Amino acid sequence: MKDAEIRLQRLEQILEISRELASMTALEPLLGKIVAVATELTDSEGASILLQDPHTGELRFHTAVGDPQLANISVPIEGSIAGTVLTSRQPLIVPDTRVEPRHYKKVGQRIGSETHSLLAVPLQIKERCIGVLEAVNRRGDRAFSQEDVETLMALAAQAAVAIENARLVEVLRKANEQLGQLDRLKSDFIAVASHELRTPLSLILLYAAVLRQRLGEAAETQLDAVQRAAMRLKSIIDTMLNLRYLETGQMDLRPTRFDLRSEVKGACEDYEALAESGGLVLRAELPDEPVSMCADQEKVRVMLDNLVANSVKFTPPGGHVRVTVCRRDDEVEVVVADTGIGIPAHELERIFDRFYQVEDHMIRRHGGMGLGLAIVKGLVELHGGRVWAESVLDQGSRFIVVLPTRAGDSSSLRSSE
Repeated sequence: MKDAEIRLQRLEQILEISRELASMTALEPLLGKIVAVATELTDSEGASILLQDPHTGELRFHTAVGDPQLANISVPIEGSIAGTVLTSRQPLIVPDTRVEPRHYKKVGQRIGSETHSLLAVPLQIKERCIGVLEAVNRRGDRAFSQEDVETLMALAAQAAVAIENARLVEVLRKANEQLGQLDRLKSDFIAVASHELRTPLSLILLYAAVLRQRLGEAAETQLDAVQRAAMRLKSIIDTMLNLRYLETGQMDLRPTRFDLRSEVKGACEDYEALAESGGLVLRAELPDEPVSMCADQEKVRVMLDNLVANSVKFTPPGGHVRVTVCRRDDEVEVVVADTGIGIPAHELERIFDRFYQVEDHMIRRHGGMGLGLAIVKGLVELHGGRVWAESVLDQGSRFIVVLPTRAGDSSSLRSSE
């Protein structure tokens, strides 16, 4: 009865410990907890964990109780007790290491400690073994029993899952850190590139204007090409800056009251020549009554410009681009619909991501940096609105923007009324 009570007590301990292990996500504290518990449950002088490197296949001590010097010492898979347990996936009791040929004596010689007896069990997840849990030198010169094997196996089963989860958390943490570094580098690049490009661009535009005055019609065609290219570059710089300001939270809204119809009409007029040159029909369908709203007029225009430009760009000759406005209670809905190339269903959720383009960058036919829709999304959400896309491949797309007609109460809004 006494043995049964001890076994039940051990199982209750393991159950309680398993809950604690499941909540630990930092690998080193987790390993320390496992070896401490293994030492206590088996009444041993110490315990250790050896993990197999998933990349090199090397078996290496990671954590130990009793011999801290063991950390980072490698053990051969062939010719060692731990290696035997790892490959066989079976527990192993070694009553006397002095007569065990598989005992890797170099470890003891290196740390100046002697192992007399040893119990090793596999750290296994389903059919995969990730390492070995060892208990060494049971106290009182007693031999490890089958009950010790069962106890350590039960602990190892819980420990293996916890170790694997902690490893995954560490991988995700490092990946997030790398993504954060990439985002910071990208933001810094945008800031530096925009600043460095603005000065020479201003000089190009200035000298183009001076030359136009001096040369007149003689160089009008050439100067028009220079100015168009310079304005294109200016548009790219402004786009990058808008994105950076959105990302860093440095963009404020200055709401004023205006008629949304005038901004929609202006955006369509600005892109009408481009649409005609591409063989497209671009038209706005606006209500007869004013569509009054309180928002940042300049940034609403940026949204509209990007949406119209995107549809014009991706609609082939003979197609149509239509912009409609509809008032719905305290909101206004703007829809930019085209008969363009469409967007695959699996791409719809990503088209508003920064630098994302449906076309492969090596073979794409359409220009752009993949920032326009990201800026639209950022500006819409800054206004407290929503934006999404609907599309059928090879038939066209609809971009829907819903904005509140009244400015929100956010502290980021600064009214200029």
